[in-house]
Amino acid sequence: MNEKSQIVFMQARLIRLAAKQWNTDIQKANALMNQYGLLDLIEDCFDTFHTEGDNAVFYDLEMVLKNKGVDIVAALGA
Repeated sequence: MNEKSQIVFMQARLIRLAAKQWNTDIQKANALMNQYGLLDLIEDCFDTFHTEGDNAVFYDLEMVLKNKGVDIVAALGA
């Protein structure tokens, strides 16, 4: 599998993980991650992220949101 395919696969896994952790649907998780640039961040940091597990990467992504002052529950409209 080429690197671009691996990146897309990682983004999809993390969107699914976010939907599960945030108790929302995949579309809302995807929209939130896209709105705050997390999907681009996954691509930009893939060289590092691919050496970590999905839970560790997800933690990093949540920290990015927290550092931006994002209230995930409010941003999801829950």
